[in-house]
Amino acid sequence: MSAVAACLDDGRLHLQHGPIDLIIEAFGVPGEVERAYAQAIDRFGDILPTLVGELIVLRRPVGEAYPLLQGPVARRMAEAVWPHRARYITPMAAVAGAVADEMLQALVRGRTLDKAYVNDGGDIAIHLEPGQSLRAGIIAQALDGVALLTHERPVRGIATSGRGGRSFSLGIAHSVTVLAAKAAAADAAATMIANAVNADHPAIDRRPARSLDPDSDLGELPVTVAVGDLPSEIIDAALDRGAAEARRLRLCGLIDSAALSLDGQWRIEAGGTPLALSEAG
Repeated sequence: MSAVAACLDDGRLHLQHGPIDLIIEAFGVPGEVERAYAQAIDRFGDILPTLVGELIVLRRPVGEAYPLLQGPVARRMAEAVWPHRARYITPMAAVAGAVADEMLQALVRGRTLDKAYVNDGGDIAIHLEPGQSLRAGIIAQALDGVALLTHERPVRGIATSGRGGRSFSLGIAHSVTVLAAKAAAADAAATMIANAVNADHPAIDRRPARSLDPDSDLGELPVTVAVGDLPSEIIDAALDRGAAEARRLRLCGLIDSAALSLDGQWRIEAGGTPLALSEAG
């Protein structure tokens, strides 16, 4: 299957190749936006084939040796997961964010744009010039909150992880949204925080990842497939575990902020970027 590019009616660019599905938007002088889109299209065709060529290494857990990878997206993935190597993680935990980062770099290279973003299924890389800002929605089951991103703050990446998403989760969080300096870093951290939102309870159904997807990088690890009704004390304890992990990562300088959701309850680990939940959230 070949890569497909299409300009949407609202001016955004849609790029799709196999499992990679991007929405891109740039703001600025029309000619600069047009040239930026052309650069993104030109770069996109090589992304998936290069990743496929290194899948064996990308699916291996990161250990004491730094992963030896060749492609630029794969190297971004390795860089993002390396700080988390003390626990189980593979470079695949950062794939969506790394693709977004790489495509944003191709989009803005040599161009004069006010702002831009690359959205890879909810993992978003962002470009902001001085004086510019973007509002990003925080979504669990609906639009539950907003993060205001400004040029002055170091956040240039957003990612969301949790059960029910595109990837398996070891935890029970409905969603964990992380803001960080890069999308790949946010992606890896969101995975780790979502895994930490966890508990043991009969209402939680888990199965080996490989029984659900033979190619899963999680192998025989039990992943969450369903969560029934949980007592409030179990929900609170699980969220507290996730919040503690988010706080640790923030104090280590790996993330800016995080918003954790489970069964309608929230925890916010706030950094320098404002996070505001709606009244319903």
